[in-house]
Amino acid sequence: MRFLVTGGLGFIGSNFILNALNKNSKIKITNIDAKLPGHNPNNLKKIKNYKNYNFVKGNINNKITIEKLIQKSDIVFNFAAESHVDRSISNPKAFINSNFVGVFNILEAVKKYKKKLIQISTDEVFGSLKNNTADEQFPYNPSSPYSSTKASAELLINSYQKTYDIDAIITRCTNNFGPRQHSEKLIPRVILFALKNKKIPVYGSGKAIRDWLYVLDHCDAILKVAFNGKSGESYNISGNNEISNLFIIKKILKILEKPTDSIIHTADRPGHDYRYSLDSTKIRKKLKWKPKHDFDSALLNTIKWYLDNKDFWKNMPKDAMKYTPWKKN
Repeated sequence: MRFLVTGGLGFIGSNFILNALNKNSKIKITNIDAKLPGHNPNNLKKIKNYKNYNFVKGNINNKITIEKLIQKSDIVFNFAAESHVDRSISNPKAFINSNFVGVFNILEAVKKYKKKLIQISTDEVFGSLKNNTADEQFPYNPSSPYSSTKASAELLINSYQKTYDIDAIITRCTNNFGPRQHSEKLIPRVILFALKNKKIPVYGSGKAIRDWLYVLDHCDAILKVAFNGKSGESYNISGNNEISNLFIIKKILKILEKPTDSIIHTADRPGHDYRYSLDSTKIRKKLKWKPKHDFDSALLNTIKWYLDNKDFWKNMPKDAMKYTPWKKN
């Protein structure tokens, strides 16, 4: 089985590669990554131990490159995406290029060579929810340029399935966390700021709610979908851990024995969604998947990893220490 993983130097993509190779030594993986913001070469530092792995530096917007790689593959896992909402506010064009135009290029090659596509999407396509939870049929209502490009990509994939009968499945996940995550994301960012004894910024009241999913549980779910999922379907993947940002920040500070008075409330993010919530009943019942890690133990393991791997921060961009990338602080 030959996998093509796009964006495999990113957080989720790199964890997926390592997880897949650990589970099945017969899988051959090619990883194409453009080394854009969000990647880290240290994410696959241990990959030298695997003979069934090949890296290609390239962009999914390079039609010639992506077509050649897809032709030689059996399944394409598209993790390649600009994913940070804050940066999508300051530079939407980069998100349109990667998250929509890039998907178009992949779809054209998948159609031409009759390959299988697993598209990694997000709960943010459904927008902010007050009381209900979104199942696979819930209407799109994206708020940010980032989530809009991901929703647009889903619609484009759906159109290719109906028009050209391509083999594709969409997965949507909630907020991932775990080792090797980019410091622009909430949990590693709080750890980094706390270790440097800096003030911990939280947008607005800090009461925005997210569902948290340990990255290895997400990777297991994607493999389940790839081998057992039904073509043309979508699957929501959630951890059923709906927690406010402020609660998580205080929890991390308590574990690190740092004072909570280091928290400062900054201006809220434009178009900030209050709550995301995914109903993952479908994948749990039909594919027999469920998370193996509870939130508290997974968070402890994540914090311990960052404490044991402080060199990881050396490759972070200088603007990682900024509070809000869309404006000066």
